[in-house]
Amino acid sequence: MKERNDFMLKTLSAQIKQYKKSTILTPIFAALEVVMEVLIPMAMARLVKYGIEGGDTGAIYRYGFLMMAMAMLSLVFGSVCAHTASHASTGFAANLRDGMYRNIQRFSFANIDKYSTAGLVTRMTTDVTNVQNAFQMITRIAVRSPLTLIFSMIAAFVINPELAGVFLIPLVLLGVVLGLIIKRATHLFDQVFKKYDDLNASVQENVSGIRVVKAFVREDFEDKKFGKAATNVYNLFVKAERIIAFNSPVMMLTIYGSVMALSWRGASLVTGGSLDVGDLTAMYDSNALALLPQLDRGTRVLGVINNGGGGIFRTLPGADGQPETMRKLLVQPHAHSFKAIAEQWGMRYLTIRTAEDFDQLDSLEENSQTLVELIPDREQTEQMRLRLANA
Repeated sequence: MKERNDFMLKTLSAQIKQYKKSTILTPIFAALEVVMEVLIPMAMARLVKYGIEGGDTGAIYRYGFLMMAMAMLSLVFGSVCAHTASHASTGFAANLRDGMYRNIQRFSFANIDKYSTAGLVTRMTTDVTNVQNAFQMITRIAVRSPLTLIFSMIAAFVINPELAGVFLIPLVLLGVVLGLIIKRATHLFDQVFKKYDDLNASVQENVSGIRVVKAFVREDFEDKKFGKAATNVYNLFVKAERIIAFNSPVMMLTIYGSVMALSWRGASLVTGGSLDVGDLTAMYDSNALALLPQLDRGTRVLGVINNGGGGIFRTLPGADGQPETMRKLLVQPHAHSFKAIAEQWGMRYLTIRTAEDFDQLDSLEENSQTLVELIPDREQTEQMRLRLANA
């Protein structure tokens, strides 16, 4: 089996030919893009620690410009990576089809009897397309994802080794579950490709022998034969997709479980004085927007309510009876906005202060990401709260 796999890899690798340069550049630019994305949250942590908490305007400008530069570099590296990956994969597929066609021309009579026309059509169309997609994912995603995991873990341990340990158990659990899903789904997809041959054979035989089919009134039989082949492909795909569907809930359970553990442990370290708020923020807060480019395209609106530093906590039971020093802790006034964060991740930014401002939402473009910041008036909010409480 190992010798067979080695021979297959050598045969496929030989078809890269003139696209070796793009194939080599793709993982390099993917790695550089990952490095920039990991460094941005660390720069954010320094901005919060030395700029906002330290009251140093110069540090805010320095780290702000540094983050802008890293975001631009990440954009450039990602664009070049996408271009080189597409160039290498499509060229590789073209060479592979050409090589397969040339090889078919050299078939002996024994080979012609062994391989069906439908099977050869499947190999040169569906299978080559799947190999092309796999090649692109190997050179880009298969490099980007592990490096993101490795560099993110390194950054987490640099920020706080004790807090980074929270990720280890979910990572092991996630790896085991995804391994089981991949193993089972791969077996089913292998069966799907074999059923594709039956499907193509039914079409090919029906088209080439259409006069015979009509002469002997065999349309119903051919319809049933094609329907059976299509149903087999459908059933296998449904089984495979049902297994793959577990991927999303397992991922979400792991992510949100990690966030809860990170929040609980991080809060303990912050109150104990061994962790800065900025470092905790860098590990799980605004950094989540880095996932936007990896999601399917679609119109997304992220709503943020900015009440200027709290105020809601003063409505908690018993807050009025607290001393003034304690009441000051309930509200931390500020004049910051989320505009910089929206620009950092390439999102459109809208501000809503009045009811009329909601009309801006009518102008949202398709497949766009927008951050909408609602800034309510504190006095009006308090009056409304009192009216609702007394109603």
